[in-house]
Order: sequence, then C-alpha cells, then structure tokens
Amino acid sequence: MRIGDMVRRTGVSERLLRYYEDQGLLSPARRPSGYRAYTEADVATVARIRSLLAAGLGTATIARVLPCVREEAEVLAPTCPDLVAELRVERDRIDLAIGQLLTSRGLLDQVIAAGPAAPSTEEPEAPCRARTAQAI
Repeated sequence: MRIGDMVRRTGVSERLLRYYEDQGLLSPARRPSGYRAYTEADVATVARIRSLLAAGLGTATIARVLPCVREEAEVLAPTCPDLVAELRVERDRIDLAIGQLLTSRGLLDQVIAAGPAAPSTEEPEAPCRARTAQAI
C-alpha cells in the first residue's frame, strides 16, 4: 500500500511515517518509482510504535525494544531476555519524572494557596499586569 493508504490505516501522518523510517523504526519496501510500499506487517509495527510511545519511551529506546516485543492479546510482551531489565530502567526514569512533577505541583499549590481566596474584580496594579502579560 502507498503512504496515503498507510496514513488512513494507522492514523499517523506522512511526516511521522517518514520520521519513523529515518529513526530505523519502520522499513517499507521501495517500488522502482521510489514510492514507499507498506505491508500489513508495517501497519502492525506502527501500532507497536504508537503503544511504546504512549508508554513514555523515546524513539531511540523504541528502536532497541521493537525487535524484542510481540503482541499477545493486544498487549506487548517481551521476547528478549534483557528487555525487561531495560524497561525497568525506563520505568524508573518515568517514576523520577513523575516525582519531580508532583513536587513542582505541590510548590505551585503553595503559591496559589498564599494568594487571594477569590479572584479579584479590581484592576491589578501596573507591575502585576506587566508580568501577567509577559507570562502569556
């Protein structure tokens, strides 16, 4: 199938399909005309890529992981012995990022709580207006 058909089948833009190819995640055949020729296996590969992206993995990690997963009952399952350890490292990285975001949210909640209880209907002072405008 041509790239337009692949876009319709996967919901992924042409640009992303080309990016996946550039990253070594997808390897469509080429016709003599130079057009890409996608297969049903490529449709499944794109679905796996999208799942791994949704799980928080970057494309460099996905390039290493992709050959070592298979789909079992709509869930990706590892097939390489070292993959589980690598995925645990990625999960720990995500856990750390979540912890940092929770800390940031807590600090922001403190700032919000220290402010006025209800939004003021009065015009803010000039320095507040300038800072608010810069933030936007």
